[in-house]
Amino acid sequence: MTHVTRGFVVHGTVQGVGFRPFVHRIAGELRLTGWVANVDGHVEGTVAGPADAVAEFGRRLRADAPVLARVRKVAWTPADAAGVPHAADDGGAAGSKAFVVRPSGPVRRTAPAPREIPPDAAICAACLRELFAPEDRRYRYPFVNCTDCGPRATIIEDLPYDRIRTTMRRFPMCADCAAEYADPRDRRFHAEPVACPACGPTPAWDDLRGERALKAAVDVIAGGGIVAVKGLGGYQLVCDATDPVGVAELRRRKRRPVKPFAVMVRDVRTAGRLARVNSTELALLTSPARPVVLLRPRPVRGGGAPSVVTGVHPAPGCGPGTTGPGTPGVTGRLGLFLPTTGLHHLLVREVDRPLVVTSGNLADEPIAIDDDEARRVLAHVADGFLTHDRPVRARYDDSVVLAAGRLPLTVRRARGLAPAPLPLAPGAPVPLVGAGAQLKHTLTLAEGDQARLGPHHGDLADAATYEAFEDGYADLCRLTGITPRVVAHDLHPGYLSTQWALAQPARHLPVQHHHAHVAACAAEHGLRGPFLGVAYDGLGLGDDGTLWGGEVLVADLRSYRRVARFATAPLPGGDAAVRHPYRMALGHLFGSEPLGTPSPAEAARTFLGRIDPRQAAWIRAMVARGVNCPRASSAGRLFDTVAGLLGLADTNGYEGEAAAALEAAAGREHAAPLRHRVVRVKDLWVYDCAATLGDLLERQRSGEPVPRLAAAFHQALAAATADLVARAVEEGAPRTVCLGGGCFTNVLLLTLVRRRLRALGLRVLVGREVPSGDGGISYGQAAVAAARLAHERKKR
Repeated sequence: MTHVTRGFVVHGTVQGVGFRPFVHRIAGELRLTGWVANVDGHVEGTVAGPADAVAEFGRRLRADAPVLARVRKVAWTPADAAGVPHAADDGGAAGSKAFVVRPSGPVRRTAPAPREIPPDAAICAACLRELFAPEDRRYRYPFVNCTDCGPRATIIEDLPYDRIRTTMRRFPMCADCAAEYADPRDRRFHAEPVACPACGPTPAWDDLRGERALKAAVDVIAGGGIVAVKGLGGYQLVCDATDPVGVAELRRRKRRPVKPFAVMVRDVRTAGRLARVNSTELALLTSPARPVVLLRPRPVRGGGAPSVVTGVHPAPGCGPGTTGPGTPGVTGRLGLFLPTTGLHHLLVREVDRPLVVTSGNLADEPIAIDDDEARRVLAHVADGFLTHDRPVRARYDDSVVLAAGRLPLTVRRARGLAPAPLPLAPGAPVPLVGAGAQLKHTLTLAEGDQARLGPHHGDLADAATYEAFEDGYADLCRLTGITPRVVAHDLHPGYLSTQWALAQPARHLPVQHHHAHVAACAAEHGLRGPFLGVAYDGLGLGDDGTLWGGEVLVADLRSYRRVARFATAPLPGGDAAVRHPYRMALGHLFGSEPLGTPSPAEAARTFLGRIDPRQAAWIRAMVARGVNCPRASSAGRLFDTVAGLLGLADTNGYEGEAAAALEAAAGREHAAPLRHRVVRVKDLWVYDCAATLGDLLERQRSGEPVPRLAAAFHQALAAATADLVARAVEEGAPRTVCLGGGCFTNVLLLTLVRRRLRALGLRVLVGREVPSGDGGISYGQAAVAAARLAHERKKR
């Protein structure tokens, strides 16, 4: 029987996921000798034994890897080849009778590659059983974890991933934990965050510790109070989701009057009582990432706080200049998620009600992670602090996802998902960074064939958020080992991300906003050739210096040309029109691009009747004179206009609120599409929005109900999209369509557009792991920059 000795290097997400114990286990089962170790951000080792057993070992490295691992590449070399060290005097050398896990050390890397940081993982089923087993020594211990679950990205201080390079280094293991850590048969074998009540982090509430601290927090929440809880990626604000008074008080203190709150429920059964959950949504809810899943709520029976779902919109007829009490609005989606840690499980079970669990911050600020910072920032928000003594190293808010039928979509990529790598083809020939947009900010580091889309930051206009972005960038560069030589950025000079990019000592590559949106979709799906991109969002600067937002592009990853767009309309007051949809509606009524359709203003008497006449006259004068009225071809602003005309929203309390109200109003209503019209303007096909708005107002005047009109608008927009795309295809555009932009987080619009485009025989793609909205812009920028750089290199 032939015996061989081989060295191996495994690249991917292989640290912090139980990979070394896994390697040890399969080597033992196959009676192989050798060693395995964490080296830099990878796993290396040697293996010796019969040739067929070594071959089986290699197969199982990929096929049977731990659930949290992602094996990208396995490189094999002779054991004495350069760069792969022999096992030393640790019993793991070829010819010994053992296979061992070696300590991480200054072992020379065999090949340069970026290091991968494992995301946090929610408590696994085995640890959950221990948490509630009275006979277990970790009974009711909030920080129970093993190799299959627990904190990772939020505690790592450096790589290779060992306890001494995490925030757990402050907690020396007790004898029992040390025995588990050293036992190859134990599921905590080399689980770096392993801990127990005797040696691990301890919950605290003022001077109380352990169970007494937990009870104090539960008593405050059950009594209608608000508690700041130190979670995996930072502080969270928690209150009883069924208490309208408590929820309203949280809104007031947090300065978040209308934006939906996420709700944590104890189990899947409770989620099913509150919302309709299909199989795709169930899989998302129970995945190791434990994201917030946006679900269709069931009717509220016997209580609950409707403001959890949305807050309060003005009632129809309560526009600017009028008065009214306001009625609970509905966004149509309820954000539910399951407990992520033992601490969350204990809280939600002890209170025995669904809990609002939202970011521990004030509106638009970053989530607090430092204990002193949290007490300072949240002093006037929280009635108490349930904290602990394990530091949070990196700031991670909760991820948000939804499903369009069976299609899972990422809305916000954060805890549990980031910073896991994404594929990038063609690869980046030099290290680079995508600087992102202004809102829903993320950054993306790229090197080779992988990109690291970092966690959600928020709106960079807030000084603390901008500082968090800079800190996050420095940390991600350090941990991944990537030092960017190129910075890709948006065209808009007013974006703080653009200003940051231009200040970096690197080459600067500008990328148009909507090209980045559709390139993100194309890159995620591995497209290399040309495609047709449909980019619908709020606003982005076009290459002609005007504001875009409803665009059809023929593109590849390097370049694009605009082939169709929405008609332009003025934004009276600029940013004020974004905040107040009634302004946007007046802009469309009195300043739409003249394309041959009569102005719909005459049919808008109901709408105009609830606008303060002085405001209406003033805004009309602004539009007529073109004073502070930039024009935009924006799909997002058209949604605002229709929501305003239908009386669903006159103010955007948060980005996309009016559009969400319009989608919710449509529900599952069946309606004939509103009229749409497409015309040729020079070299572009243009969707004449005035035709749709005129039909909307005529049908409203004839008494058609608001839900049916909202549904008819979605149908019209899908029909107009199919019309624009069909005309582009007739003129030679590719038959693969990539959808991008924040409007495609509207499940109804996405479903209707996909259905119509597929009926034309087209291939239709949308981002799944990469957000369609501005949270995916940085990945699109990185993809465009990588393609341009690769093309430059090829031409040399």
